[in-house]
Amino acid sequence: MSGTLYFAYPGDLQARTGGYGYDRRLVAELGHMGWDVRLLPLGSGFPDIDPQRLSKAAEVLDAVPDGALVLVDGLAFGVLDEWAARRHDDVRLLALVHHPLALETGLPATVQEEYRRREKHALSFVRGAIVTSAATARELEQNYGLSQAAIAIASPGTDPAPLAGGSGDIPAILSVGSLIRRKGHDVLIDALAMLRDLSWTCRIVGSRALDPAAADALEAQILAAGLADRIALVGEVEDVRTEYMRADVFALASRYEGYGMVFAEALVHGLPIVGCAAGAVPDVVPEGTGLLVPPDDPRALSKALRRVLTDTNLRSAMADAAAVGGASLPSWRETAAVVARFLEERG
Repeated sequence: MSGTLYFAYPGDLQARTGGYGYDRRLVAELGHMGWDVRLLPLGSGFPDIDPQRLSKAAEVLDAVPDGALVLVDGLAFGVLDEWAARRHDDVRLLALVHHPLALETGLPATVQEEYRRREKHALSFVRGAIVTSAATARELEQNYGLSQAAIAIASPGTDPAPLAGGSGDIPAILSVGSLIRRKGHDVLIDALAMLRDLSWTCRIVGSRALDPAAADALEAQILAAGLADRIALVGEVEDVRTEYMRADVFALASRYEGYGMVFAEALVHGLPIVGCAAGAVPDVVPEGTGLLVPPDDPRALSKALRRVLTDTNLRSAMADAAAVGGASLPSWRETAAVVARFLEERG
């Protein structure tokens, strides 16, 4: 089965983030499966609540013909509740929720509550929601009023990749994630500062553009710790696979993840993982492949990193387990097949 799908998204679909990467691959795979996917760019600045921005996005969505099947990315949909209330009887409406907007780190309490209220309102008008993890599905059931039957879990796919070859004598730690507060790079830097007695290097790969102030603060933190010669803020890279290939350990101290595609990529490359038990991360990182500690705990993260850096047998066993876990992850075609079935059933 196939058909026409209008896919509405905010911002730049080519941006190098996990969420946009998921959107791009889903659109491509649905196209390969015979779906006519028509893209509807909604503009930038989401999810900030700006009346002019919301009005322009509503105009784009209002141009969709009655009866159309419409899938809206949650980064915008969560604040488009007024449009959803007005048009849900005219179109077959579904949402793609990477993670609820209110769970972003660092939001003022009033903004967090506004996001939660508006997203719950918006989701009350959908025929169903596609999520990327069981953790997000549970969140929507428990706190956003959706039934289990109205939710499809379509975990991100992976591409086959060679196993990481490592860096040589000095262990190389890789962290991948936009330089925003939720990714916890500040926690990782604090943890690494406690390991200056060990040999290691660290490369943090991710865009500075989403929160320049947070990026500047990380740079200042590295300088203040005297680690500028050991920790590099790499920025965006053309092919992140090269970074995985020359790493020995993957570390990311995210305060919350709706899925955590970079953890899956680390598994595919056979990298031992050190991270935080936050959001969907425990669901993505199988037992034996990594060490997970509480979020926002630099000392616990430092202890876990020390174990992995100093115990070569442990690191080797974790790498082997990671390769096995990575081989069991779904392909992008399998992810798209889950979505396609849901579109047919709920649309």
